[in-house]
Amino acid sequence: MLASKSRWNVNKPDQERVRYLAESLKVAPLIASLLVNRGFDDHEAARSFLHSETQEFHDPFLLEDMEKVVQRIDKAIQSEEKILVFGDYDADGVSSTTVMVTALQEKGARVEFYIPNRFTEGYGPNEPAFRQAKENGFSVIITVDTGISALHEADVARELGIDLIITDHHEPGPVLPDAFAIIHPKKETCPYPFKDLAGVGVAYKVAHALLGKDPEHLLEVAAIGTIADLVPLVDENRLLASKGIKKMQQTKRVGLKALLQKCGVELHTITEETIGFSIGPRINAVGRLDNADPAVHLLMTEDAEEAKELAEEMEAYNKERQQIVTQITEEAIKQVEEMYPPDENSFLIVTGHGWNAGVIGIVASRLVDRFYRPTIVLSLDGEKGLAKGSARSIPGFDLFEHLSSCRDILPHFGGHPMAAGMTLQMENVDELRNRMKQIADTILTEEDFTPITEVDIECELNDVTLETIEQLEKLAPYGVANPKPKVLVKGAFPQQIRQIGNKSNHLKLVIEKEGSKLDCVGFGFGETYHHVSPIATLDVLGELAINEWNNFRKPQLFVKDLRVAEWQLFDIRSAKQLHQSLQGIDKKNLQILFFNTATLEEVKIGEEYLPYLTHVEAGKEIDVEDKYIVLLDIPDEEETLASLLRSSSPSRIYASFHQKENHYFSTIPTRDHFKWYYGFLSKKGPFDLNRYAEEIAKHRGWSKETIDFMSQVFFELEFVTIDKGFIALNNAAAKRDFEESPTYRKKQRQVMLENLFLYSSYKQLKAWFDQHLTKQCTVHS
Repeated sequence: MLASKSRWNVNKPDQERVRYLAESLKVAPLIASLLVNRGFDDHEAARSFLHSETQEFHDPFLLEDMEKVVQRIDKAIQSEEKILVFGDYDADGVSSTTVMVTALQEKGARVEFYIPNRFTEGYGPNEPAFRQAKENGFSVIITVDTGISALHEADVARELGIDLIITDHHEPGPVLPDAFAIIHPKKETCPYPFKDLAGVGVAYKVAHALLGKDPEHLLEVAAIGTIADLVPLVDENRLLASKGIKKMQQTKRVGLKALLQKCGVELHTITEETIGFSIGPRINAVGRLDNADPAVHLLMTEDAEEAKELAEEMEAYNKERQQIVTQITEEAIKQVEEMYPPDENSFLIVTGHGWNAGVIGIVASRLVDRFYRPTIVLSLDGEKGLAKGSARSIPGFDLFEHLSSCRDILPHFGGHPMAAGMTLQMENVDELRNRMKQIADTILTEEDFTPITEVDIECELNDVTLETIEQLEKLAPYGVANPKPKVLVKGAFPQQIRQIGNKSNHLKLVIEKEGSKLDCVGFGFGETYHHVSPIATLDVLGELAINEWNNFRKPQLFVKDLRVAEWQLFDIRSAKQLHQSLQGIDKKNLQILFFNTATLEEVKIGEEYLPYLTHVEAGKEIDVEDKYIVLLDIPDEEETLASLLRSSSPSRIYASFHQKENHYFSTIPTRDHFKWYYGFLSKKGPFDLNRYAEEIAKHRGWSKETIDFMSQVFFELEFVTIDKGFIALNNAAAKRDFEESPTYRKKQRQVMLENLFLYSSYKQLKAWFDQHLTKQCTVHS
């Protein structure tokens, strides 16, 4: 058995709907299954999803307060009032700011933007910034990607005579700010049909309403925030992302071109992954380490030289960010392991003085990946007595809901079910830790602490074709609520398997089932090579792709997880392999069994393995259920091992079967051997075994041990007498069978056991274990 890294939740589509869609849309059954599983189970919904280019955006005026906002902005433009766009410092905030400022400029507004400094001002609108805006002559402030929690700041704006327009997408609290207007699709009173726009999506809708047409020239910017902010890529978000990616592939923005060049990305290769893993992190890096203004300037500049300089600056920030993240992550992991072990803590909160508040969200994500617990990472400021934090969660624990119950100690807090940000007094950190741990202990079960992988479809290898994978591309762009499809192939045989990479840390394998084959690559799965036995059947979970090499294209699966559902036999019947094999076995499941105490003198296995040693004796009950057992030597009786396996079933068996003396390869006397030797004794009479046994053996081409063995058998059957080394026939001996000799029986038994356990083929040995493992160890989806 080889356990998977996560729990697999395999979706089971309605086969009747699958057949209907496959026929009506003319797509492969695998594609139809994916559509049904994602909720697109009627023809029109599925067709629209596959052909997003035919969709249109919703009317922006369906957003509550939109008409009021457009009228106020038009009035400000006509009166030449100064408008301030108040943004946020992440990729969504930067792209939202760019979209809003660009649209206002095109309308002829006197507009500037302001993004607070993460370190000196924190998240969201703040009173000093608003007061400064008033002094600078601004009468209208438009927030983008922020503001829905700014209750105090809205009151300040009203006091100052500033009309505050909030555009946001974060979860609204129980009380909304008393602003001039709020554009937010999740407001209870808002009739807008799609609720999950990113901040830039809301800004895009305002731009659409202001300009009186769909601002397609802003699509590529809207795609950045939409994808980077991890909102569900369905409905309008899918439309913004897919159209934005196509626009970006032909972009004329010199800033984007310069940034993509630093990423080493060619325009025609841009996908959602380019934004998620290259563009987004570099934009975020600026605001994480300093002021985010350069990122906005990069997206808006028309000067190629300035674009190049800004792109280089952002690349430097990104490299610095990576180094800081690594350092803080190492410190945070050490703190968890030493002070808050996950086995005892269902919710993790770690703190550090001077930790860069701009990157702790990334650190929180890494801790969740490692420990799979809801996590808050707090940066402590001793001078101000404040703790600024970022939180990340796991399925089953709604961060926004449960942190909302702590608002009395979280004066500044906002976010989503899976992520949140906050500021609190340092003196309240322990209280927050206790409260969240208590909530998590009540809500989360042991099962919740094992990651879940949603498996879109189980398929057969013959379902995986180039045409099917090409059709898969119509489901892109992938993201939240529309993840890259994960397929499961069960019961495949590893026809080829090997480690690849400089450190052998990756896996290359070819799986086969019912005549079909598929190439697979598992990055980071190199160690798995040692945990798959020669004739194992694999369940492989992964993502399909097309491998193109030298103009040759063929299907490929990128492995994301795999398992062996049944027990496995590992053949290590070589003393040289034993120590190396033991090092690769997970000790928490390890049990080393030996049958003869002398074996421990002959096999030096190391003191570290002494706690895992167990002496097996006939009739002794030993629980090996789901264990990795190492059979160190051969049992004295076949039944001793057979009865052990009938009582409980291991998930792996490592067969070492050390044997000091090999009986199988010594000469085994036949009845003709015994007949000749008896005749020799009757002719020659008594003789000295010590003196002549070796000479007789040499004459017959036997070993001396053969003469000694036959002599002992004759003696036990009373066919001969042996006195001081002299052997002579007993003419009065009665006729008896060789089986009556203990020595003969022992020899035959030892030969049989060696033949069975030591010299059998792998398949023969596996068959013997299969026969006696009456309760097979398996795992199921």
